[in-house]
Amino acid sequence: MTHSQIVRFLLLKTIGNFLILFAIFGVCATFGPALYFEVLFHIDQWRGVKYVVVNPQSGDISGFGKLLRSQNTNANLFTFDQNQQVMIPKDTNFDILIPKIGANSIVFANVNTADENAYLPILKKGVAQAAGSALPNENGSIFLFAHSTDSFWDVGLYNAVFYLLKDLQIGDGVTLFYKGKRYDYAVIGSKIVEPSDVSYLTNSRSSPKQLILQTCWPPGTTWKRLLVIAKPK
Repeated sequence: MTHSQIVRFLLLKTIGNFLILFAIFGVCATFGPALYFEVLFHIDQWRGVKYVVVNPQSGDISGFGKLLRSQNTNANLFTFDQNQQVMIPKDTNFDILIPKIGANSIVFANVNTADENAYLPILKKGVAQAAGSALPNENGSIFLFAHSTDSFWDVGLYNAVFYLLKDLQIGDGVTLFYKGKRYDYAVIGSKIVEPSDVSYLTNSRSSPKQLILQTCWPPGTTWKRLLVIAKPK
């Protein structure tokens, strides 16, 4: 090889390595948040880890011994033992906790579902309560949505707290805190609907008391919507 050929080979090899590393970084940035929640959920299931929710204002932590702060920075957790973790809300003014999937997120109220400029910034920080739907202290349907992206490569930009809604089953619990008061719900079912089906939202005020959680289905697409429905306990 001549000197120029060696230089060209090394340059092409360097560029090739850079492109490979850039591709790996892109895949991690894209799928990382979703894979993190998925892997963590299955590890917890395999280990038999259970999450429970307590009201921080009631001091109802008896039976849990000396609580140690968990290293998990994505949720307010305390560790009792290897198989027991206690969840407390991040903000008792409005918060949602789903023990089955270890989800804990602040809820932002009165978000316009028809205005992307209004809800997209919110979904990067937490869960949104649809404007016009009921609040926990009111009659009707509470409609909460999160993880609403136009493409899978945007998943990393948004709070993936609802990514695991697909794993909820009938009887699983959901807890809301609103203005310092706790509201407990039990899942009664789920359904997949068309994006154009907004009946659950438009009829929210006339429906019985219930909680509806919405996310995209399949995750990271605009093809369908997954609705998980829960009733007050």
